[in-house]
Amino acid sequence: MNTIIEQRPDRVPMTIACQMFELNRSSVYARLKRAKNETPPRRSRKASVQPRALSEQENTHVIETLHSAPYRDQPPAEVYQRLLEDDKYLCSVSTMHRLLGKMGENGERRPQRPAQHHAIPRLLATSPNEVWTWDITKLPLIRRGVYLSLYVVLDLFSRFVVAWMLSTKENSALSTQLMNEATTRYGITKGQLTVHQDRGSPMIAHGYLENMKELDITCSHSRPRVSNDNSFSESQFKTQKYQPDYPGRFNSLSHARQWCEDYFDWYNFKHHHSGLAGFTPEQVFTGRFPEVAKIKQLALDARFEKNPERFVKGPPRVKLPAEFVAINPLTSEQATNSAESDRVNFPTLTAAGYVRCETKKVKQVVA
Repeated sequence: MNTIIEQRPDRVPMTIACQMFELNRSSVYARLKRAKNETPPRRSRKASVQPRALSEQENTHVIETLHSAPYRDQPPAEVYQRLLEDDKYLCSVSTMHRLLGKMGENGERRPQRPAQHHAIPRLLATSPNEVWTWDITKLPLIRRGVYLSLYVVLDLFSRFVVAWMLSTKENSALSTQLMNEATTRYGITKGQLTVHQDRGSPMIAHGYLENMKELDITCSHSRPRVSNDNSFSESQFKTQKYQPDYPGRFNSLSHARQWCEDYFDWYNFKHHHSGLAGFTPEQVFTGRFPEVAKIKQLALDARFEKNPERFVKGPPRVKLPAEFVAINPLTSEQATNSAESDRVNFPTLTAAGYVRCETKKVKQVVA
């Protein structure tokens, strides 16, 4: 463009010169006018003085009114309407927002609850009766809109259902009764057990938490709206409700109680749990799984001696349950991160008070 302005011969029309350099002719003429100071410099709209704008005194008066005691915690729309009722008009609602925005106050003016940050629950169980996890599910009756509440307490390490209760109600008194009878039945000592639950009303009630404090039981809670923090209990409920004989809707409380008795007897003593390497919860809970593993290994060894060609990877070995079970363990990347490794991965769990329970069927707590 400078070449056209400075070096264009008079005999060459401006139109032809702009076509040769592929320039807009209007832009070239505008540049020539600015070079001759024939047009004033451009100013932004924000920098120009608006004839209808409020004066500095009026702006100050509006700000003082918004900061006054009657209006300092009210939104501009409320202030505007109140002033009109008092036969006063200072400015429009948008002007109030604009003046507050310049001062960094154009947000929620009322006191707000700060954002809540809940720690990720991280629990570790290396033996039975170190960590229990429990939850409540609904069992529908044939009468539409009527449900029963099923309380289930699960041992984290063995997946053994240590206690369950069926009731027409859901409250903290029943959850307190359930925990009292379960801890007494299995000889839980003070400081031995950690109980993990979600944030339902029976789990966070003051009466329930005070009772757990008296029993010296550590309470762990899931984060709000994070069902994966209590995945072991949720998985057990899915196993229950996906049984082939699950009725879907129960006729009565007695019908549901009878079905649950048969189900928990099967789950604890006959169900070969995939999370326990094919052993039953009772075998892991009572510590009998090494004896059962020897029997399984003898069967595998006999078959290997008879048909070794069928085992292309060598002699088969019985897989044993994991040495520990964890809720939300740290990943390898988090463990190598300095910020994460400085935090405590798991709470300290005491296993010294563990008392081995004799093999027996799980009892229900009468609601």
